[in-house]
This record gives sequence, C-alpha cells and structure tokens, in this order.
Amino acid sequence: MSENTDQDKMADEWNKALAQQAAAEGEVSKAKLENLDAKNEGPGMEQANMDVILEIPVTLSMEVGRTNISIRNLLHLNQGSVVELDRIAGEPLDILVNGTLIAHGEVVIVNEKYGIRLTDVISASERIRKLK
Repeated sequence: MSENTDQDKMADEWNKALAQQAAAEGEVSKAKLENLDAKNEGPGMEQANMDVILEIPVTLSMEVGRTNISIRNLLHLNQGSVVELDRIAGEPLDILVNGTLIAHGEVVIVNEKYGIRLTDVISASERIRKLK
C-alpha cells in the first residue's frame, strides 16, 4: 500500500512540474508575441504592410456573356459554329477580379490591342454585400 502511495505522490509531483513548465512556456510565448507586435508598430509599418498587399497578383477578366448547353450540343460544336449568349449586343461587359464583379465596361482598341473602358464601377459596399 505504501508503494502505491509513493507512486501516486510521485505522479502528482510530475503532473505539477509539467503544468508549471507549460505555464512558463506559455508566458514566454505571449511575451515574444507582444514584443513582435511592438516591433511591427510605427509610422513605416503600415506602408510596408500595404506594399506587401499591393504586390499580390489578381486575375482581371471580362465576360461577354454566358449560356448553358448540353454536352451533346457541346460535342457538336466545330469551326464556324455560333453560340448564342445571354447578353444583348451593345450591353456592357462584366469586369471581374478573381471571379468577383467589380465593374462594367465596353471594348476599345488601343495600339492594335483590345482594351476595356470602365463605364460603371461597383461600390465597395455593394461588392461586400454580394459576397454575403
């Protein structure tokens, strides 16, 4: 019986020691995070953070229109086939950034290349509303 009591006491002591060690490591980690936060503050850090965001590439695409067709009809398409889209001729194109509508525009030619002139830009609040 005395042997079990000694083992129980030793187990309790180990548990207490491990708990103290974990608490001490948690305090050190918290102090390191607070120190990092303090280093990341200052007048130049906001600009540095913004510079990082401004360098992220995004995909800008223009959508002329859409349609739904069956796989049977898709397999019958060949050179010269015409596919009717859901847009009326002359209607503004959708301008998408990473698949999110941000504006409407019209096609223009600039230096023998296609371009797009923005005719209507969706407000930031409207874009956020559409995401929800």
